[in-house]
Amino acid sequence: MSDDRSAEDEHRVLRFRQRTSANPPDGDATPELDLRKYESGDEPDDYRSRMIVNVVALCFLAALIGGGLWIANTMAQMRKSQDCVLSGRRNCAPIDTTIER
Repeated sequence: MSDDRSAEDEHRVLRFRQRTSANPPDGDATPELDLRKYESGDEPDDYRSRMIVNVVALCFLAALIGGGLWIANTMAQMRKSQDCVLSGRRNCAPIDTTIER
C-alpha cells in the first residue's frame, strides 16, 4: 500500500442517486400493460401443434447429441491411430478378418 494515500480515501463509500425520472425507459406504459400484449386470451391454445413442435425439437436435439457423440468417437479413434503411427509402430490400422465366400 502506498504511503501517499490517506486512511479516509481507503474506506470511502459512494452514494448512488436513485432514478427519479417521471417517464419509464419504454415510454409511458406500465409493466402490467406491456405484458398484456403477450397474453393470448382471444385464441385457444393449439395443443396438437405445440406437441408436434415439441416432438420435432426433441428429434433435432437427439440428432444433434448423436452427431456430437459420433464426432467425438471418430476423433478419439483418429487420435489413437495417429499416436500409434507417430510412435513408430507398424500394423496400427485394424484389419478386418472376416472371409467372404
